Amino acid sequence: MTYFNVGEIVNTHGIRGEVKVLATTDFTEERFAPGQVLYVSQKDSSPVKLTVKRHRSQKQFEILAFEEINDINEVEKYKGAQLQITSEQQSQLEEGAYYYREIIGLKVYSLEDELLGTISEVMETGANDVWVVKRPNGKEVLLPAIKDVIQKVDLEQQCVIVDWLEGLDEQ
Repeated sequence: MTYFNVGEIVNTHGIRGEVKVLATTDFTEERFAPGQVLYVSQKDSSPVKLTVKRHRSQKQFEILAFEEINDINEVEKYKGAQLQITSEQQSQLEEGAYYYREIIGLKVYSLEDELLGTISEVMETGANDVWVVKRPNGKEVLLPAIKDVIQKVDLEQQCVIVDWLEGLDEQ
């Protein structure tokens, strides 16, 4: 079975077995809703199934309680562990939307079929995402993920065709 990370347990919270989670999903309300099943992954063991009992947001963290855990001693061992979902639990995205893991690693080509680099990171900004493209010379270029720039995303061919804006390399 394939698992995907949706958050990291960074600490315990209180004495009743709650955890403080740094979410790595855009869908926190859906993923962490009461009744949702998550898997906690630890080194050298298979994932443990947990059911969300309560969820609330607190600053940049998500606070979760699980049906299977009732005190701090039971949850302490999960500090630093990843919370995951299965591929079957994953939501279908609308046309033209992609998971970050699908974008990272794609080769970037110009309209003239010149290899420009590889996407190494996706940064969230207020207006649009920005894709970090690692150039063959080792430099990084920030590429705005907007329709005027991103012409085609081809997951089968593992590439992106872009209208490379003049001046991007002079950043």
